[in-house]
Amino acid sequence: MEHGYIKVAAVSPKVRVADPKYNGEVIIQQAKEAALQGACVIVFPELSITGYSCGDLFLQELLLREAKNELFVIAEQTADVQALLFVGLPLEYGGKLYNTAAVLYKGTVLGIIPKTFLPNYAEFYEARHFSKGMKKTVPVTLREGVTVPMGTNQMFVCETIPNLRIAAEVCEDLWSPNPPSIGHALAGANLIVNLSASDEVTGKDVYRRGLVTGQSARLICGYLYANASDGESTQDVVYAGQSMIAENGVILKESARFVNETIVSEIDVDKLAGERRRMSTFEAIDASDYTVSSFSLDCSRTELSRFVDPAPFVPKDKAGRDKRCEEILAIQAMGLKKRLEHTGCQCAVVGISGGLDSTLALLVTARAFDLLGIAREQILAVTMPGFGTTDRTYENAVHLIQKLGADLREISICDAVHVHFQDIRQDPHMHDVTYENSQARERTQILMDIANMQGGMVIGTGDMSELALGWATYNGDHMSMYGVNASVPKTLVRHLVRYFADTCGDEGLTEVLLDVLDTPVSPELLPPKEGRISQKTEDIVGPYELHDFFLYYILRFGFAPAKVWRLAQKAFAGAYEDETILKWLKVFYRRFFSQQFKRSCLPDGPKVGSVAVSPRGDLRMPSDASVRIWMDEVERLEVQAGIE
Repeated sequence: MEHGYIKVAAVSPKVRVADPKYNGEVIIQQAKEAALQGACVIVFPELSITGYSCGDLFLQELLLREAKNELFVIAEQTADVQALLFVGLPLEYGGKLYNTAAVLYKGTVLGIIPKTFLPNYAEFYEARHFSKGMKKTVPVTLREGVTVPMGTNQMFVCETIPNLRIAAEVCEDLWSPNPPSIGHALAGANLIVNLSASDEVTGKDVYRRGLVTGQSARLICGYLYANASDGESTQDVVYAGQSMIAENGVILKESARFVNETIVSEIDVDKLAGERRRMSTFEAIDASDYTVSSFSLDCSRTELSRFVDPAPFVPKDKAGRDKRCEEILAIQAMGLKKRLEHTGCQCAVVGISGGLDSTLALLVTARAFDLLGIAREQILAVTMPGFGTTDRTYENAVHLIQKLGADLREISICDAVHVHFQDIRQDPHMHDVTYENSQARERTQILMDIANMQGGMVIGTGDMSELALGWATYNGDHMSMYGVNASVPKTLVRHLVRYFADTCGDEGLTEVLLDVLDTPVSPELLPPKEGRISQKTEDIVGPYELHDFFLYYILRFGFAPAKVWRLAQKAFAGAYEDETILKWLKVFYRRFFSQQFKRSCLPDGPKVGSVAVSPRGDLRMPSDASVRIWMDEVERLEVQAGIE
């Protein structure tokens, strides 16, 4: 359970209709098998002890009696299972019959949750047999000496994992306009379990998946859905399974249909708690009318089976990636279009280095000008060769500008920077930070002055990853009048340029873009070695794929270093050694905290995703915050890992 991960299981057993003894044996066996996989919350389908499709047999006293007896057999036989179990059975109370979920824990029945909404249409006639469940709990005597609460308003709270609070609903409850899970979540539950018996008809799987993902997103919760499968009566309908484990709108695991299957994954309850803290519209309600039952779980480390994406900003499949790229390019271009319209600018000035970021900025600017109906010749694309410029990047910059139809301006900065070195008494042979930053500031001065001359606007090229690391020269490439790439991470910049190359329909432009993509990332501020780039950014600050991964989990979810490292270990297994990941995680925290002052005066730019560093809304972080407690945790991780 370390770091908030709770392993859960949804089981679709092969039942026999109206055979509680057989079904109980299957439930016991599969509960133990799920527990061996580490599951500590295990859910079975609706009416799993009897089978859902018993029809009028639910009115038979013998079936009801045997179902209740089998409930206690299951409880006794799973007393050594370190998990909370949810099983379904018909239960009589007060002369009425209810479709219920029983909650078992270490041999005891903690509570009974009745179904609220009963379908009474087509092939389902539950109202013929069952009554609508009560909200407020009532005491129900299951047998002599065993009285438990029965009602929908119940919460099962883990004493050893305070962020784990579980509630339940039954099948059709989720389909209703006002599912009980809404109240459960607002009362504090962050894991909703659903015992279901949803039949299969064409297209229903898509709708069912949408319900589960949508509810988990709306309620910011984990949703554990166990559906009936093979074994139920096929007299009129077929039950095909499709159990699901969802977390805040994402399906973590889904069973195949038309088979009996157990699915297991992990719900991150700490992440859910953090998301609810962020969501100002998630307003808790008075939970005083809820009956709370406590249980405890072993807090040992949970092995993660869930997929951890090493590139969280980039969709995995090509179709999704292309859609994301088109959407982001549209957002960037529309943001710049509005700014140009508002200011009345008919001219944009962009510094082009032949690298990825400036290439993307020029592509976006060209799109914005097309939207405005302004000729691309009004884009002043300036290439400014310096001490580190190579023939490759220079030629790519020139060809890119020409292919896009912008106005090419070439201004060497070498002479101006040498004069500046004389003015400030800088030794030109001293390749220090002054040597580098003087070039960056000279370039920005040129761009700003040209913009003044032409009544134009300087378009910023720096991306979010550079801003997070402070990898920008203050009042140099750090400054512009509108930063179109300000919330685009470096790992996504590459895909945006590639998408443009694939879709532009211009063979010559595609060729240039592909070579830009193949060029090492570099500020080119140090002299080349044998005509090649001598200064590679990732050799200095670390791999951007690691830093973007850190950035996503630190800013999007507020995870601590130990959890970020654990996720990175899984995501980059085989690609980076633990020592390497920790090294760059340490660099990330040090640079992220020390460089906030650069982000505090960031120019305007469009937000394109859920993570951004704008000081006006997304990251209101003090420039003088101490990094001490974060570095302390990283250093403890180094000690634990035996890394010096």
